[in-house]
Amino acid sequence: MTSINDPAVVAEVTDLYLQYEEALANNNLEVMDSLFWDAPEVVRFGVAENLYGSEEIRNFRASRPNPKIEREIFNLKVVTFGNDTATVTLEFRRIINGVERVGRQSQTWYKFAAGWKVVSAHVSLLP
Repeated sequence: MTSINDPAVVAEVTDLYLQYEEALANNNLEVMDSLFWDAPEVVRFGVAENLYGSEEIRNFRASRPNPKIEREIFNLKVVTFGNDTATVTLEFRRIINGVERVGRQSQTWYKFAAGWKVVSAHVSLLP
């Protein structure tokens, strides 16, 4: 039977997610790229874009008009399945054009021989 939420695996993925959040806030493209799977199968659905493959994701991040993402995260949940699969979900608050917006994010992580990578991501804003 698969072990769910092994504390060591949850801690490892949580730490990696927090590294991603720090990189997002500071537009550290190198760290963000290193945490995403470098493959044509990786997917990131954003607020206004659907990105397929690491090249599209990388190009989007490099050309984002507002590269620094300042936000407050809450309800961060990390659920692990065995030692190689995890989901990360959270909600966030951001000020966009002077208006507070609430959004949500989900990521699926998989542990490859080279380490944990995001294989699928979704970000959306609530109306």
